[in-house]
Amino acid sequence: MNNIKKMPVNELGYGFIKELPKGKDEYYLRNQQNRSGIKYRHLSALEIEQLVRNRNSSDNWNDILVSDAFSPELIKNCSFFGLVRMGKLEANCLLFSDLVVPVGIYNSTIISCDLGNNVAIHNVNYMSHYIIGNDVIITNVNEIVTTNHSKFGNGIIKKGEDESVRIWMEICNENTGRKVMPFNGMTAGDAYLWTRNRHDAVLQKKFKELTEKRFDNKLGYYGKVGDRSVIKNCKIIKDVWIGSDAYLKGANKIKNVTINSSAEARTQIGEGCELVNGIIGFGCRIFYGIKAVRFILSDHSQLKYGARLINSFLGPNATISCCEVLNSLIFPAHEQHHNNSFLCAALVMGQSNIAAGATLGSNHNSRGADGEVIMGRGFWPGLCVSVKHNSVFASFSLLNKGDYNYELNIPIPFSLISNDPLKDELIIMPGYWFLYNFYALARNAWKYIDRDKRIEKTPLFEYNYLAPDSVNELLNARKIIAAAVAKAYLQSTKKTADLPTEKLIVVGHNLLTTKTKKEIDVLSVFADDIENSKRKTRFIKTYEAYSIFEKMIFMYGMEALVDIMNSKNNGKKGGQSILMHLKTLKPNTTEWTWVNVGGQLIPQKTVNSLLTKIKTGSIDSWDKVHQFYEAASSSYTSKKRNHALLALELITQKKLSTLTNKQLNSWLDSYLEIKTDVTSRIEKTRAKDYTNPFRKIVYENEAEMIAVVGDLKDNGFIKEQNLALKTISSNIAAIKESLRSK
Repeated sequence: MNNIKKMPVNELGYGFIKELPKGKDEYYLRNQQNRSGIKYRHLSALEIEQLVRNRNSSDNWNDILVSDAFSPELIKNCSFFGLVRMGKLEANCLLFSDLVVPVGIYNSTIISCDLGNNVAIHNVNYMSHYIIGNDVIITNVNEIVTTNHSKFGNGIIKKGEDESVRIWMEICNENTGRKVMPFNGMTAGDAYLWTRNRHDAVLQKKFKELTEKRFDNKLGYYGKVGDRSVIKNCKIIKDVWIGSDAYLKGANKIKNVTINSSAEARTQIGEGCELVNGIIGFGCRIFYGIKAVRFILSDHSQLKYGARLINSFLGPNATISCCEVLNSLIFPAHEQHHNNSFLCAALVMGQSNIAAGATLGSNHNSRGADGEVIMGRGFWPGLCVSVKHNSVFASFSLLNKGDYNYELNIPIPFSLISNDPLKDELIIMPGYWFLYNFYALARNAWKYIDRDKRIEKTPLFEYNYLAPDSVNELLNARKIIAAAVAKAYLQSTKKTADLPTEKLIVVGHNLLTTKTKKEIDVLSVFADDIENSKRKTRFIKTYEAYSIFEKMIFMYGMEALVDIMNSKNNGKKGGQSILMHLKTLKPNTTEWTWVNVGGQLIPQKTVNSLLTKIKTGSIDSWDKVHQFYEAASSSYTSKKRNHALLALELITQKKLSTLTNKQLNSWLDSYLEIKTDVTSRIEKTRAKDYTNPFRKIVYENEAEMIAVVGDLKDNGFIKEQNLALKTISSNIAAIKESLRSK
């Protein structure tokens, strides 16, 4: 049976903290939290009389404290219990959107709360242990309550509580093996570092200590509703901390949650939402039947249209609609909009898009619920894709429609992965994005920057498709392609293909740089260790991919070099100065390997330093960890440039210190040629949508098509790319002129 207890009514609102520190009363934490600056006084006999006349009641009128600008006529039909403190009430109305409510407290039960100036509280059935800011509207709410052991979504335990009540967020794996303790302010980078290195017991212990150190275990903290926040037509709000300027309307249940909000980044929660054990960042939008449990929603992200987010971390500037996401860690700029898509036990490293019908789940793939999938930046599974865990995908992998029934390890970035049901083969087209859809690739990089709504753009997230992580993958992919082509060629000529990998790479490079496309295309090129099955994995278009990968790496390196030369050329010191400066460039080879830490690219060496400092205690708080990220962001541009110069030396097999005037001019010509080709590809791939006859069949004529989809000539992004190309051409012309004048 239900355990119904009884207590005297005059105890309601008192005894919030059972065991008090010596010399403290039960309001000592409340007094610390209330920073309104309002000076309170007791009610006068006349004010009490007027309150009673307005059908208000209190168990102890001496515990009702008010400011000097208090108006008792603005309180009607209310019951007060415990210590209640109120600011000024003026005969005004508060207006928000279409809502207009008079200032005052009406038809409500208030238990041990502090109310700011000019609040409008209407029809609140039960409000207990809250600190309410100024100009707050709370209307038609069933219950808004704080318990004495409230944690507001943080993964901590209070004094006297058992470890079993701690909230963990079980991300990346369903078997809890990568669980983390959520906390307000946790970043995708924090979550990522915590989920890795699980074998390092010292590091894992330190992460837990950093989180526990961030909070104290005292009982008795009150809930908060910040200034100008609006709460209307909600049912249950329990143990919730709400920032300023938030808007909650029609939520069913919000329990044990922190809702960050500010005047500059307002958070809104809409109808039918049920949110339990979570942290919500600044500027978030949560609407229409959302179910979220054990979650973190980072700044400026959205949950919409019945989405389910459980045991998951959603990075900044991301959107999940309709679908279900479980046990996942998702980096910035993720898009998932379709009711019939499912994501489970995944590390999604940003700039990702999960299409309709995609089912990326783990719990039917092994004897235990312990599968995982790691998806590099730009991951995009097409319609009706299913993937078996464990799988790993390089950056900008695109999966064609189909069921992938075996574990995949895709090390080739920018590739299209497909099934060939007739031959029963896995097909990989390296460099698909460069070859056939450069418009989408380039525009997405621009789009993510444009959609980054963070007020402070730190840490610095990398959205460019060419960056240290993806370029390293391109260099590695060229080796894999070369070795596979060498094997295919040797087998076709009846020669032994049983050579060391390094020798195969050399043979493959010679073939791909001396043979014609036709000669390479006739080979049947297969790869090993890509799919966990007996069927073959076939590479197609290896000749084009090998060549364009080289061009992209060269372009990446030259953009850094041209940037350096531009800065020197602006000094008008001439070509001799430029060449002399380039000869001094000696890229640092110790920062070659990079890690995607929550959307922020950091050299592996720097990450290792961070982890060492955490283990030794020289970094002893999450705030200091975040300061480390900031420092890494401030040096990112220079370190990325260093990496780009290293990549340039690798792909050209030339040291910058040995560059001649003639060689540099040749590089500049090649760079401009590649940039011109890229700009042309961007426009041509978009133009296909205007020339494809099957795209046109739904329109009466071309005029109607342009009216619906817009004119290609008016495409702002293409115009921007063409303008950028003109600027690059001018810069290179100026540099070459300087080189001639040395």
